[in-house]
Amino acid sequence: MTTQDPGARPGEALIRALPKVVLHDHLDGGLRPQTVLELADVAGHELPATDAESLAAWFRDAADSGSLVRYIETFQHTIAVMQTAENLARVAREAVLDLAADGVVYAEQRWAPEQHQAGGLSLPETVEAVQAGIDDGIAAAAAEGRIIRVGQLVGAMRQADRWQEVAELAVAYRDRGVVGFDIAGPEAGFLPSRHLAIWRYLAEHDFPVTIHAGEASGLDSIGQAVHLGQADRLGHGARIIEDIAFVVGGAAAEGLSGDGRGGAADLGRLAHWVRDHQIPLELCPVSNLQTGVAESIATHPITRLKELDFAVTLNTDNRLMSRTSMTHEMKLLVDEAGWTLDDLVDVTVTAAWGAFMHHDERRDLVEQVLLPGFQKVEGALV
Repeated sequence: MTTQDPGARPGEALIRALPKVVLHDHLDGGLRPQTVLELADVAGHELPATDAESLAAWFRDAADSGSLVRYIETFQHTIAVMQTAENLARVAREAVLDLAADGVVYAEQRWAPEQHQAGGLSLPETVEAVQAGIDDGIAAAAAEGRIIRVGQLVGAMRQADRWQEVAELAVAYRDRGVVGFDIAGPEAGFLPSRHLAIWRYLAEHDFPVTIHAGEASGLDSIGQAVHLGQADRLGHGARIIEDIAFVVGGAAAEGLSGDGRGGAADLGRLAHWVRDHQIPLELCPVSNLQTGVAESIATHPITRLKELDFAVTLNTDNRLMSRTSMTHEMKLLVDEAGWTLDDLVDVTVTAAWGAFMHHDERRDLVEQVLLPGFQKVEGALV
């Protein structure tokens, strides 16, 4: 799709009005601060702050450490209040409502059921509780005039040894809300090769897979995700840029050492593979700044990778820890990286075509929901 002015840069109001698609959004990373306070009070869990604004600031500041390990530690507080069916359903319902209010029309909520059994829930009971919340949220959003479709991405924790069990859970619920499988948690030292049999199992069941790779670890992690895990998408994947050499002013600059704009790019074999197969990259700029993947929005790999025709998608990762939203992510790229409305449209359509649903459903999402929504915004852009 091309706007009337390909170089037009929309303001926040128009960005908020855009229909959006988010593929990488963690359920346990998107709670409302007030909800965390209320649920923690009932559960008797001590928090680092006693009011919603202070708690929201604590999550952001703790996540701003520049360390993925420290970033992950913030989840101990959200997971602690998500140990009952009622709480899981509430969190899922509110997540759907918050995403819909931000203009999201399709979302995949990823989470790890194994982390929500401290209260005695079985794995199936956790999935069913989350689905109940998603269903309620979709109905409540529809009552407000907002239509959204949401699927569960069930994940296994890398550092645990329940990958097969969780994969079987995901497959068992494939027609009851679960759309794909993921592995999450500490990336370094816990590569897909840790449990090789799981990838064959998922392939034999024709089940969609996304794998966190290219965030805390580099090319080896991405290579294993693509070749051993047969990942349909890469969770983050930003460090694929380390397999690209940019020639700027006669000198080569590799990967994250420079943005390489205006120069030629020499892709390595893995980078070629990812681009040739158009494997969607679930990039999360604000979160990546917090974990040290990039130094600024302006130099984040997302822009250069998009310019090089990788299948780039834009995502929030953890809305609570990053104090972000799809609107916020988009506005930052417009303001600091020079993105235009066309750029925002491109990554949204790419995300839709990479969604874990059938081809005809993707086509309907693009043609019946996204394109009409874009045209409304385009008409308002001066």
